[in-house]
Amino acid sequence: MKKYLVIGNPIEHSLSPKLHNHWIKENNIDAIYEKKKITENHIKEIISEIRNEKIQGLNVTIPFKKSIIPFLDALTPEAEKTYSVNTIFKKDNKILGDNTDIVGFEKALEHINYEVKNKKIFILGAGGVVSSIIYVLKNLGASKITLSNRTKEKAENYKKNYPDLEVVDWGTIIDFDMIINATSLGLKSEDEIKLNLEKIGSGKLFYDLIYNPKKTNFLLKGEAMGNKGENGMMMFIYQAQLAFKIWHNILPKIKKNLLDQ
Repeated sequence: MKKYLVIGNPIEHSLSPKLHNHWIKENNIDAIYEKKKITENHIKEIISEIRNEKIQGLNVTIPFKKSIIPFLDALTPEAEKTYSVNTIFKKDNKILGDNTDIVGFEKALEHINYEVKNKKIFILGAGGVVSSIIYVLKNLGASKITLSNRTKEKAENYKKNYPDLEVVDWGTIIDFDMIINATSLGLKSEDEIKLNLEKIGSGKLFYDLIYNPKKTNFLLKGEAMGNKGENGMMMFIYQAQLAFKIWHNILPKIKKNLLDQ
């Protein structure tokens, strides 16, 4: 039996095992997909398990999308461009890192028919997934992308690859059409992003990359002010669909209410 794994910290919220095991069963594949909470010290050991074929594939979530890269043999062009990895596999005796977050986010925006072109986007957070988000937004023609992170230096680092990116201090509120929560604030029900958004008006899109819980306090606050709220569920499903294809060479079906069963 083949074994697949998602690693992260925290990892309890991850629905990856539920989704992948559903598709594994649906396609009669002899495999199991599990989740594992790790620290940086475990990365080398887990990569050696892929090398020894004890594990056939790996998904990577917060906070290891960048820190896992030095342990890999090569990156796909998508992972290279964004310096972010969320899917790992072995091919021709090499451990490769791929990035399916790019496709996941782009398809998620298509799913809600959101037109990014000429829009002003405000991103909260500067973790590993943010490079994929910026990459997609720039490709889709966003007029301005502004980044804010509690540690400003981490946000400033993104200007090396994206010089026209604006960086503002945490707590600063700017004019935007779409605001994206790319922090982990919201995974716990008591989490709150302490930003004063009362004067931003209505008709904006509040997008939270968190998908479990379905409605974070960030989304609830946005919707209460007359804005549209969208969680990261479809991005999660689309990135998983591509990872599944990479590992099994089968594009699994995305059905309505896929994770409600």
